[in-house]
Amino acid sequence: MSIKFMIIDEQADFRSLLMHHVTAHWPDAIIYAYDPVAAGHLPDEFGGAGNDIILLGSMHGADRDGVEVLARFLRRKNFPPVAYFGTAADEKAASDLHPDAHFMREHLNHDSLVVGLSEILLADQRIASTGALFVGDMRAGIYPLIKGYRFMRKLGSTEHSGVYLTEREATQIPVVLKILRQATEHGDSDGAFDRFLQEYETIAEMDHPNIVKIYDLGVADDHAHIAMEYLDGGDLRQKIQGGTGEREAVQLLRQIASALSAVHRKNVLHRDLKPGNIMLRKDGSVALIDFGLAKRAKLEMAITDKGEIFGTPYYMSPEQGHGAAVDERSDIYSLGIIFFELLTGEKPYKGGTAMGIIYKHAQAPIPLLSPRLSKYQALINMMLAKLPEDRLQSVEEIEEWL
Repeated sequence: MSIKFMIIDEQADFRSLLMHHVTAHWPDAIIYAYDPVAAGHLPDEFGGAGNDIILLGSMHGADRDGVEVLARFLRRKNFPPVAYFGTAADEKAASDLHPDAHFMREHLNHDSLVVGLSEILLADQRIASTGALFVGDMRAGIYPLIKGYRFMRKLGSTEHSGVYLTEREATQIPVVLKILRQATEHGDSDGAFDRFLQEYETIAEMDHPNIVKIYDLGVADDHAHIAMEYLDGGDLRQKIQGGTGEREAVQLLRQIASALSAVHRKNVLHRDLKPGNIMLRKDGSVALIDFGLAKRAKLEMAITDKGEIFGTPYYMSPEQGHGAAVDERSDIYSLGIIFFELLTGEKPYKGGTAMGIIYKHAQAPIPLLSPRLSKYQALINMMLAKLPEDRLQSVEEIEEWL
């Protein structure tokens, strides 16, 4: 399970430095980088939902004090753990508030930072291990809670939900259950539940052969669940590792593009398109999954996207990696990265850190295909253009280029 960090600080260089330290130790971390000056101060009702740990810097513009923000966060019930990065001037005031960890931003040491954050996360793991957050663990009793389904095995979990392979007792058909616990003792449960329902609504309204099928939504007093198709052919990562020929790569691209086109027609952006979120059925057809980061393109958010980073660095568009506004063309860029990897078996941009990869997306030349595959170079160039206006403007254009 990827750990979710949120970094809040005015200085871009300091946010980048923290990202470097975090990804050096947790390469699969999901990082939300937020500039409280450019994007606006977080509202008073901000509860930290969806994050495992908050990395709070002391710089918040001339009109806001870092210790003041720290105090407000620590007063909120069930707020995620907070690590504060202060200065000598505010050291005593911050220490008196007892954040979960306290560091001096001018004298950051990688080892001590990793140890401090690891201790916070380990403490959080002990709390989570009680099963209080998840319906569906064997100790929490999936059988009486989700009637009609027989537990087979746990597939994974996030902060708010668990994912399980089950068997529908009436038909003996394997079904995946994604289960969210609505626990009133958790201050952000309402927001998590709203996002859970939004994910269900996003997928359920898309009847497309290359998007995972949704069978059922169940809501009870203390939990909700989504029953969805079990995709038994593995994911696209495994397919790429095993090697794909030119013809198969093009067929897979067409299927993914068709699904993405249906998503965009609903004014929804996926924002986390990567091989791990593309599953295969036994017949070789693909199904797009995981709309946890999906966002309606025209939906206004309480917290602006400016300054936030979502997704996986290897597949991020330049604008997404730098926290700028994104639209359908960002998903097209991510699909271009996937197509290059399908053709070559290699990622076009690699680096030792997340920031290094993000830099290459924005600055490094578009890589060249081998002469054998050169007929697809024009398409790769149009999908991986650095500026959105230079890219293909819609997914439908991919088919035209093919």
